[in-house]
Amino acid sequence: VLANDEVSEGLSVRGGHAVERKLMKQWSLRITAYADRLLAGLDTLEWSESLKDIQRNWIGKSVGGSLHFDVVGKKEKIEVFTTRPDTIFGATFMVLAPEHELVQHITSAEQKQEVDSYIRKTKNRSERERMSEVKKVSGAFTGAYAINPFTNKEIPVWIADYVLMGYGTGAIMAVPAHDSRDFAFARYFKLLVIQVIGQAGKEPTDPTGWEESYDAKEGVLINSGKFNGMEVKQAISSIVSEAEDRKIGSGKINFRLRDAIFSRQRYWGEPFPMYYVDGTPYAMEEKILPLELPSVDAYLPTESGEPPLARAKNWITNEGYPVETNTMPGFAGSSGYYLRYMDPQNKSEYFSKEAVNYWENVDLYIGGAEHATGHLIYARVWNMFLYDIGMAVKQEPFKKLINQGMIQGRSSMVYRANLEKMAEFMLWEQLKDKKLGVSFTQDFRDGRRKFDFYSEEIKLIIEVKSLGSHEKLTDYYIEYSHEKGYRLLLIPIHEFVDDFAGIIHKIINLINGGDVPVFEEKEVVKPGNVFVSKNIPGREYFTDPIHTDISLVHNDILDTEGFKNWQPHLANSRFILEDGKYVCDWEVEKMSKSKYNVQNPDELIEKYGADTLRLYEMFLGPLEQSKPWDTQGIEGVFRFIRKLWRLYHNDLNELNISEVPATKEELKALHKTIKKIEDDTERFSFNTAVSAFMIGLNELADLKCNKREILEPLTILVSSYAPHIAEELWMLLGHSESVVIQQFPVLNESYLVEDTFSYPVSFNGKTRFKIDLPFAMDAKGVEESVLNSDEAQKWIEGKSIKKIIVVPQRIVNIVV
Repeated sequence: VLANDEVSEGLSVRGGHAVERKLMKQWSLRITAYADRLLAGLDTLEWSESLKDIQRNWIGKSVGGSLHFDVVGKKEKIEVFTTRPDTIFGATFMVLAPEHELVQHITSAEQKQEVDSYIRKTKNRSERERMSEVKKVSGAFTGAYAINPFTNKEIPVWIADYVLMGYGTGAIMAVPAHDSRDFAFARYFKLLVIQVIGQAGKEPTDPTGWEESYDAKEGVLINSGKFNGMEVKQAISSIVSEAEDRKIGSGKINFRLRDAIFSRQRYWGEPFPMYYVDGTPYAMEEKILPLELPSVDAYLPTESGEPPLARAKNWITNEGYPVETNTMPGFAGSSGYYLRYMDPQNKSEYFSKEAVNYWENVDLYIGGAEHATGHLIYARVWNMFLYDIGMAVKQEPFKKLINQGMIQGRSSMVYRANLEKMAEFMLWEQLKDKKLGVSFTQDFRDGRRKFDFYSEEIKLIIEVKSLGSHEKLTDYYIEYSHEKGYRLLLIPIHEFVDDFAGIIHKIINLINGGDVPVFEEKEVVKPGNVFVSKNIPGREYFTDPIHTDISLVHNDILDTEGFKNWQPHLANSRFILEDGKYVCDWEVEKMSKSKYNVQNPDELIEKYGADTLRLYEMFLGPLEQSKPWDTQGIEGVFRFIRKLWRLYHNDLNELNISEVPATKEELKALHKTIKKIEDDTERFSFNTAVSAFMIGLNELADLKCNKREILEPLTILVSSYAPHIAEELWMLLGHSESVVIQQFPVLNESYLVEDTFSYPVSFNGKTRFKIDLPFAMDAKGVEESVLNSDEAQKWIEGKSIKKIIVVPQRIVNIVV
């Protein structure tokens, strides 16, 4: 069982195997019951607005109406949810999700074959793919018609994969004039477009000449009967009110949020304490808990596709009733683990009342924004549930949240061919522009049937299909071609990989009047994976990128033999090369094992030490910002570590600590650093804190400071950032207790009070030198001190002074 992100184009990302979607009875967590509270709670949290917006959009509250459409000649009604009831007069067709339960009931006999074929084609595509492919238009007419309840006109009912069963009712009233996807669908299938929203004071235009739909949510109604002239907002409420009066609809609030699937068909996971009696689930008694996983002979599904727990021999109750074989997902534990930290040793309950009253909830949560629509939703629901039953004392689990940026890596990608698309592309490159002497049309349509290639000149149809499709369709195609008087050539995909020249030879033979068998292949031939080098012409039309291990790529060139040995399913891979090499693509993105771009830190630690790596990661940039991994700057951080060590040692690397009291300059340098580190650490500005360490260390090194009074608090200060060298230095300073349990250095602001100011002195606007003068000196004193200085005399000699400008604690400018 695969997740959506493990499937692309109906194939598994790993291995490229065909994936079949099946309806399964599974447990769900009813998070939709908390939708309104999840939205309202966001306003109380110290989270970034961007993350709050992600959750708001994920929850997706929509206010609109539910409308019912009668189906001509049927008892069934089609219910739709729409946020735009004002556009009902422009609904010229309806679209159902292919998996909608009404599809089989309303499809006509004439359209059944086409509808079933379309359902098979779209069955294995994930909802994520269906939502993302906005430019690809496809669909099938059911043969049924519905009645628009406001115009009383018959409108055709289609199915298309851009309508999702999981959102709303799985059916839409299509208003092509005012929705971009409906507009694209209507243009492709030549369906009626009626404009019903116009701009005040502007004449409507003929929609047949439009290049895009008019999706604005403001304007006035036109072509809408008695509602003409109404503003959109008023029309929405008026049309919903009429629908309610006529009992053909009602106002409704809908959420994009769906209940979370809580079942997994895996072994590792919390087992459900549920058993079944005649198919009805019952909860086990609390005294039986905790329910532990049984022993199984293998962690794989059974031969019949049941979860691994079905392998257990005694997975039944004492009364002999079967126990649930699904297990809970990872978020069953991760949604509430943080509460256990309040009372981790409690053996009798989750946590005590005393503990939760003291700790309440999490003050600060640091986690990636990628958890916004998963863990951070589930944890909030979990906490709200515990609050409702009187366990948690706060509704929200995490008061403040910081999204740390990712350390990004350079990923390498290879391009796996979609063999059917590749075959069509390769063949069209040979057929177009009369390259073989006759004209061909690509994607030829005859009524509702569509063919890959067709030549009117020689009445020839060419179809490219997988072997399975050929076996199912051969008789159908032969019957159709005989009926229409077309000649037919069905080409199995694997021939394009094995013998493309032979295919062209067959086509030329047909063009010249020869006879070629429609379809010869009888055995199942699996062509395996084909990978296409990055710069092969047309590659972008028929390939999908997949990640490969960066260890197999050198200067963007793939080690093809190593690639084939990398994973078993790649052993028989074939490659389309350029200049004898396979050139990979690359992208800077999140470091992840699934992207095979993880950098092993062991080599850097071996060369520079763990403290250097730790400091360098912090020095790369702000905590919230994602940073590409680049080791070019690590030498500078390593020099800082060595310079810190030298501050405590002499040139012979012998410990050299002075007990002499620190000077004013040394104390100032230390406390300036304490202040900066304290402020930056509180703000999680670790990169600027590392910079402050470097500045402070340089100042102390310039002062040749080796005073214990300075170095001991400096060591404590450093320990949070470079704990290993700090611990070593602390022990060398004569301490037996760890540095990490020492009190953080206390800032003394008096050392930061400036008693001198370094004045830049300018002559005719150009700075010539600086002079240190008492901070409290007045303007007259500054003027006299500057004019009496040797440096000033050098620039004044032979000239007359016209004007002197003194700005205390800023600048001195002398005009000569």
